[in-house]
Amino acid sequence: MVQALVNISDDANRVLNIVKAREGLKDKSEAIDVVIAHYAMCIGAPEFKPEFIERIRKAEKGKFVNVKDFAEHFGLK
Repeated sequence: MVQALVNISDDANRVLNIVKAREGLKDKSEAIDVVIAHYAMCIGAPEFKPEFIERIRKAEKGKFVNVKDFAEHFGLK
């Protein structure tokens, strides 16, 4: 867990108190987690650039080798 000292506006503080009370949370840290989780769901997964998707699709069609021990196979041991 990361700890941070943050400055928030009075309005943001009121919102966090409301979230904390509605959700029955112990502290504002949990309220911040709830607000961030909600925001993350709203924005959804980031979209990838078409060039990146094309590179991944080409890589999927490539040649693959099964390796039992990665470190041994590449001389890292």
